[in-house]
Amino acid sequence: MTIAGIRSGLATNLGNISGLRTAAEIPDQASPPIAIVSLQSIDYHNAFQNGMTNFIFTVQVIVGRAAEKEAQRRLDQYAEPKGATSVKSAIESDKSLNGNAQTLIVDSMPSVGSLQMNDQTYLAAEFSVQVYV
Repeated sequence: MTIAGIRSGLATNLGNISGLRTAAEIPDQASPPIAIVSLQSIDYHNAFQNGMTNFIFTVQVIVGRAAEKEAQRRLDQYAEPKGATSVKSAIESDKSLNGNAQTLIVDSMPSVGSLQMNDQTYLAAEFSVQVYV
């Protein structure tokens, strides 16, 4: 288990969504629609004698905003709890992340809003993912 292995596993799972690009690391240039995996925090002492570590990752899904209603509809599809375009379903499709985790859960989508990047305005949603190792 490594942090890089967890990142890679999350990006691989997200790759199951047709048409969604994925990045296991924050890219210099992002080309929407894209899901970017980033490490938010680590809790090293989640069980007795350091028996479990909890990694919290953020998956930011960014879509183009040329047609605002279409961008919102696309984010709505990614936010669905189930289905072929569901970020939650895709991430949870392999909870071991190819052997890099004991389990994981997508516990929330805490924010949706505008995002400025590369002199462009996009629409983005963030998903919080708890990974237990």
